[in-house]
Amino acid sequence: MIALPNLTRSGAMQLADAPNDAPTVAAVVATEPPGGVRFDKVSIRFAGSGRAQTSTLAVDDFALDVVASEFLVIVGPSGCGKSTILSMAAGLTVPTSGAVLLDGSRIRGPGPDKAVVFQGFSLFPWKTVVENIEFGLVLNGVPAAERARRVDYYLPITGLTGFEHHYPRQLSGGMQQRVAIARSLVLRPRLLLMDEPFAALDAQNRTVMQEELVRVWSEYRPTVIFVTHSVEEAVFLADRVVVMTRRPGRIKRVIDVRATTGSEHWREAPLDQVQRRSDFQDLRATVWSLIRDDIVVE
Repeated sequence: MIALPNLTRSGAMQLADAPNDAPTVAAVVATEPPGGVRFDKVSIRFAGSGRAQTSTLAVDDFALDVVASEFLVIVGPSGCGKSTILSMAAGLTVPTSGAVLLDGSRIRGPGPDKAVVFQGFSLFPWKTVVENIEFGLVLNGVPAAERARRVDYYLPITGLTGFEHHYPRQLSGGMQQRVAIARSLVLRPRLLLMDEPFAALDAQNRTVMQEELVRVWSEYRPTVIFVTHSVEEAVFLADRVVVMTRRPGRIKRVIDVRATTGSEHWREAPLDQVQRRSDFQDLRATVWSLIRDDIVVE
């Protein structure tokens, strides 16, 4: 996993020559099974600053098992610790108590088995689309031929064919986020962490990207933990929705969306069709009522 905001600029990478034959799905996607995640009674307290030095309990006794290949979405009021939970799963933040485990092993730091898609696109402006996508592979020492195979596979899947040599400034916000998603997927992570990845997009692009994410995720099905403020987005995408209380963040309720959708999840259909379903609107209203009770207007 790459925490891109902490990186500094280096010399431009040379782009490997792409193979003549397009890579097969099996050649690119074959990897170890995606991982299950356990949050074992996790709490985190941040030290205070200034004269008061009062610490803040951000997340309290968060206990949850995320099944391998599950698409889990976390929602809750602002400041409830959603992004902090994601940061602990990424290995970027150490819990004060408890532990986060991936396939039974304690997460002690970032690694290529975990990838993060941030709300900001976090692309290198001086690198092309391909150079941005393959950056994590270069850092992890993946040979040039394998990098080319993976990039060639994910370019069409993420709708980036024809934009290989464009720079971020030449792309729309939606296209830049496609690059960020492709950059994460080429690592073939067991765990994909997404922190409000579509929040900066307009409504039309957000809808398109939600549907595109479902299609891309279905190709490989890594375990996903997705944070959002959008109740509609959560109910559309999730296998389960975790509703958090206000700070200190605790689990208020876990809602199994599959109990409503059945074996054919509604995310396989276009969002505008799903929005017309009464059971979708009923579930959306249920989740919103749980969140609204914990919203504090300051």
